[in-house]
Amino acid sequence: MPDFSLEEAARRNGVSGMIVGVDEVGRGPWAGPVFACAVCLFDRNAPQDFLNRLDDSKKLNKNKRERLFLEIKFYSIVALAEASVEEIDKFNILEATKLAMVRAIANLEIAAKQPVELALVDGNQPLDLSCSVQNVVKGDGISASIAAASIYAKVARDRYMAMLATQHPGYGWERNAGYGVVEHSQALRQLGPTIHHRKTFRPVAKLLTPIDS
Repeated sequence: MPDFSLEEAARRNGVSGMIVGVDEVGRGPWAGPVFACAVCLFDRNAPQDFLNRLDDSKKLNKNKRERLFLEIKFYSIVALAEASVEEIDKFNILEATKLAMVRAIANLEIAAKQPVELALVDGNQPLDLSCSVQNVVKGDGISASIAAASIYAKVARDRYMAMLATQHPGYGWERNAGYGVVEHSQALRQLGPTIHHRKTFRPVAKLLTPIDS
């Protein structure tokens, strides 16, 4: 289970300022933006019962994520950001994900009214930030700060995709969040791409490429 071991080690190594966890959601879907979240949870005196329930968002069911989403807002400083479908198509999904993470940290600094000193970032991709960065592979199962960011980003993006589903019914985004499940794949062939589909993703690109006669 995730805990504050990395955060506490950073304090012992001289980090005295704000420590945040950063994670993303939405790299794999065929539609919708990629979301990133930055969370300042360490040093916020959250109760142990709450901390014990934090985990990788993929290991939690929807009801648990929804409940934790509300509690995370209460016990931390949290900021969201996104990179749009247009940015994903322009820069590629990896660079767009990094962009969303950088924006999330910037938004958190505005909300907290102080700079971040250390960002614990899920994964192994370096970020170009003014603060120190510690990459943590599978960090949402290691750091409580990253786990909180993982949960918050997941719930926020799922809600956003459910909202888009009301504007573009038939693709099942309220259930699949834009991922390439059978339901989405069949609807994509029948209904065609929307403005929210990622045109550079192969299943979508194939439908946009004219077939030579």
